[in-house]
Amino acid sequence: MIVKPLLICAVLSSSITLSLSLSLNFLAFTGYGCDTKAVIDILAHRDATQRAYIQHEYRTMYSKELLKRLSSELSGRLEDAVLLWMHDPAGRDAEVIRKTLVMDQNLEAATEVICSRAPSQIQYLRQVYYSKFGVVLEQDIEMMTSGDHKRMLLRYVSTPRYEGPEVSREIAEKDAKVLYKAGEKRFGTDEKTFIQIFSERSRPQLNATNSCYHELYGHSLKKAIKKETSGNFCYALLTTVRCAENPGKFFAKVLRKAMKGFGTDDSTLIRVIVTRTEFDMQYIKAEYVKKYKKTLNDAVHSETSGNYRAFLLSLLGPNE
Repeated sequence: MIVKPLLICAVLSSSITLSLSLSLNFLAFTGYGCDTKAVIDILAHRDATQRAYIQHEYRTMYSKELLKRLSSELSGRLEDAVLLWMHDPAGRDAEVIRKTLVMDQNLEAATEVICSRAPSQIQYLRQVYYSKFGVVLEQDIEMMTSGDHKRMLLRYVSTPRYEGPEVSREIAEKDAKVLYKAGEKRFGTDEKTFIQIFSERSRPQLNATNSCYHELYGHSLKKAIKKETSGNFCYALLTTVRCAENPGKFFAKVLRKAMKGFGTDDSTLIRVIVTRTEFDMQYIKAEYVKKYKKTLNDAVHSETSGNYRAFLLSLLGPNE
């Protein structure tokens, strides 16, 4: 049996800063196989800038790509999670969308990523997507989706939106009335109106519309969406309004669904934990324990095992 040599890992010195001039200490693990615990301890506690620097230095010192080495040393769900983590946030989103949209044709997962991202994130994602795969994001959306779902995603990724906190009550009330007339008040649904408003309004503005809708008609905009639309188009609209209202609550629900019942949806577990750790995981954890009376750490611990469990728990941080 041929035993693979140990992975040589790069680790930042104890005086960690974001400066690329930071000195590095390189630890060579001797013996047979890979010291997976050391890999987890090092990589799970490095931010995107530090991970990029580690990969750069590894390439410089050993003339090899760290990602390829990690892939050869790790396996299974741990490999999936670590390799996704090694990208920067936009790179991760690009990898997830490409895989779920084109390879797996998991349109719900691709929709979740696209419709939960802010406009500035989407614009950078589009650049990274093209640089990685040589195709514009809109082209893959055009090929792999259809109908109102396709029209919603295309408008969402191509329409510039305001990201500030200011809200117009007048516009919110007007949009609520327009959406009511386009949906519940008429026979059939005017999907174009939903697409236009949901793709053009900022998150705070859309959340204000949601509140106005409830005040005017006695129930939430989300309930109206569920009544008037279906399938992936419905999920795109719901994801957009839920993330406008409370993204932490939305992702807590996604994680709960991934771990509820028999078996675990590890792809979703990895996707959400890895992509949200550097953004809003503390809010997701708070919403999870509030709604489900159990910490997210405890839930993940009960649904996973081994080094895969250790890596996800390291990303989640303290059990609170």
